[in-house]
Formats: sequence, structure tokens, C-alpha cells
Amino acid sequence: MTTVTPDRTSIVKTTGKTALALRHLAFEDLGLLRPVLQARGFERITTLDVGVDDLRDVDLETVDLLIVLGGPIGAYDDALYPALLDELALIERRIAARRPLLGVCLGAQLMARALGADVKPMPHGQKEIGFAPVQLTDAGRASALAPLADGQPVLHWHGDQFALPQGIPSLAETPLCPHQAFAVDDFALGLQFHLESDPARLEQWLIGHAGELAQARVPLDQLRRDAARHGAGLRAALAAVMARFLKT
Repeated sequence: MTTVTPDRTSIVKTTGKTALALRHLAFEDLGLLRPVLQARGFERITTLDVGVDDLRDVDLETVDLLIVLGGPIGAYDDALYPALLDELALIERRIAARRPLLGVCLGAQLMARALGADVKPMPHGQKEIGFAPVQLTDAGRASALAPLADGQPVLHWHGDQFALPQGIPSLAETPLCPHQAFAVDDFALGLQFHLESDPARLEQWLIGHAGELAQARVPLDQLRRDAARHGAGLRAALAAVMARFLKT
């Protein structure tokens, strides 16, 4: 088995908790989540790039928190991107072990697929891109997402959506997307939206997703204004959600 080792941006120490992030795009990284994890005692934080790094023999026993980040490909696109199958197998192993797992956007969709739920494009080719709050369900208000009940806007950026795994309730919704989050007991959390994206680095997203934004006719200046307006609130909301999820 391969023991993951910290990337060049990690804090490297010999003790403390470990986190492993699976990344699909260089700029869709841990963002605001990295300092939150460091503040909560995660001293070894590793990033592996899906499709580049070998995921088949990662030793999950050495990982206290597995994070699956977002990306522009579909959770069902393994015929085009075979590395998704190795990633899916890793997620399935993590769920079977019932150990902490966080999925963001594509990561949440892959979690849903691993649990037997469908993932498919939103109706009529719709995309949900921009800053807006989520509406918590009753289950959501009793979950780690409770800090979002005050209407803090979060970043939405997706054209696919997941169905709910059998027996698992929706935690949040928006007018365009009825399932924005779900949890598996208290060890796994899937978020369709982005709490981790750093508003100070939004320009990387605008450049990296230029084609998608142009096709969807998303006004870039509005995204920039909203990122500047909601940055402080996002940082506070992410810290509060992770404190509840990680129970530390």
C-alpha cells in the first residue's frame, strides 16, 4: 500500500491529523478549506491529481479526512476519463470504512454515484453559476450545515445534479436544484455548492472556465462583485460548518 505524502504547499510535521484531497483542476483546490483544516489540527495535507497520480493503492488508513473536490467533467464520464473509476473505488472504500469524507460539487456527485444514486445534467441544459443562499431542509437545520440557515450566499457552479441515495434526505435546496447536500450518518458530507472557493482567487475560475461562462452568458462583473461582498461571510460559514462536521 502507498502512504500519501504531503505536497509542496503542505505543512509537514510528524504528528497531527492528516487530510487527503483529490483534485481535478489545479485552481479548484482546497482554497479557504486549507487554513480551516490547519487551524483544526490537520498538520499533513496532501493533494493528489486525478488522472495523474495513481489512486489504486492509496492507504486510506493513514488519512483522517478524505476530500473529493470539484471539476468540469461528469461523474458518469468514466468512458472518457477512466481515472474516474479508480477515484470512485477509493470513495466506495472510504464509505465502507465509515470514516470522514467530504465531497464538493463533482466530489458530492461521485459520492452519490458510489451510493447507487443517479447523476445527470440539469433539465433543459440549465447551469447554476453564481452566489446565492441555499434553503436548508429540516434535516439540514439539524446537520453540520446549520450555520447556513441565516442565508449566507455560497458559490454555485454546476450543470449536473445528483439524485439522493436511498434512505438519505436532502439537507439543502435552491429553486434550480432540489438536492444541494446530503450526509451519510455523521461521517460523510456531500455539497453540491462551493464553500471552499477563495473569493480572492476567483479570477482563476473565470479564466479557467471562460468557455462555459461565455456559453451560459454569465456576467463576470457580477461574479466579481459578489465574491468581494461575500468573502468574509464565506470564510466564517466554512469554519462553522467544518467545526460541526469534524466535531472539533
